[in-house]
Amino acid sequence: MITTDILIIGAGPTGLFAVFEAGLLQMKCHLIDALPQPGGQLAELYPKKPIFDIPGFPEVMAGDLVNNLMEQIKQFQPGFTLGETAETIDKLEDGTFVVTTNKGTKHHAKAVAIAGGLGTFEPRKPLIDNIAAYEEKGVEYFVKDPELFRDKRIVIAGGGDSALDWSIFLSNVAREVTLVHRRNEFRGALDSVEKVQELKKLGKITLITPAEITAIEGEGHVERLTLDCNGAQQILETDYFIPLFGLTPKLGAIANWGLEIEKNAIKVNNALDYQTNIEGIYAIGDVNTYPGKLKLILCGFHEATLMCQSVYNRLNPGKRYVLKYTTVSGVDGFDGTRKEAEKAVVKSIE
Repeated sequence: MITTDILIIGAGPTGLFAVFEAGLLQMKCHLIDALPQPGGQLAELYPKKPIFDIPGFPEVMAGDLVNNLMEQIKQFQPGFTLGETAETIDKLEDGTFVVTTNKGTKHHAKAVAIAGGLGTFEPRKPLIDNIAAYEEKGVEYFVKDPELFRDKRIVIAGGGDSALDWSIFLSNVAREVTLVHRRNEFRGALDSVEKVQELKKLGKITLITPAEITAIEGEGHVERLTLDCNGAQQILETDYFIPLFGLTPKLGAIANWGLEIEKNAIKVNNALDYQTNIEGIYAIGDVNTYPGKLKLILCGFHEATLMCQSVYNRLNPGKRYVLKYTTVSGVDGFDGTRKEAEKAVVKSIE
């Protein structure tokens, strides 16, 4: 059983920033996320795309924002349960909660903050009749461990940043990398497209466009793929097939927790603390809804801040918390670090 003060469901930017705000109040956090790494959409869908509406950053790459948030919360030593989804929740007699994931991992928390963005992400799967039979038997929708593909033949399908970036990365890991896209044009960062072009010239990546994978064959594991290239059929011998067509957001099992739902979002009390209709369960970021709601990262940061203040008051009834600016109070990390401004020099002028 993993124990924590606040269990945050969703490790996107809002969930990560909530760790920092909770840490300032000396509350521990643990995060659950269905994706294999923190960052949510920023890390999975567009890590190399710039964001222009983060205060203080005229422009920041999505992946860099995630890295900065991770660095900011490192001192508060959050725990992570990644690659798992929150499945069930039980409220105990003392008002605390036990959340169990789809893999049976149990978490005991004094409060729960749902920061699931647009919900759990499920991979968009190609329309191949028997693809389910080969999932985790050569068909992989995420690259969780690149070493799985060491010295193997792999085929990647897709035309976005994920397909380009993983083709580039795995060209130094796999024995053969083939990138298949149904169009000649790619929707990705220009430097990634140019890098794939360069690796193609060097013979480290085989590029096949326009084409689509239409069939999978193999005895208990992927062995070959059928490729439709302008109406002509082609067979590709391979060990792994990685279709990277993006992710589809769904609220998932959270929709069955008794929360008030409106248009696939969780209704919250935005006049106070973003608490749901169940005391002790909050929803922050894109996953919630209220009058005037804007699905922006900076709004999620604001909601996370007020949520943490509410949880502190709930866990410390009668204890008055005096808000202090970090410029004055500094930041005390759980790892023993202390960040504070340099002390003013007091000296008389003669």
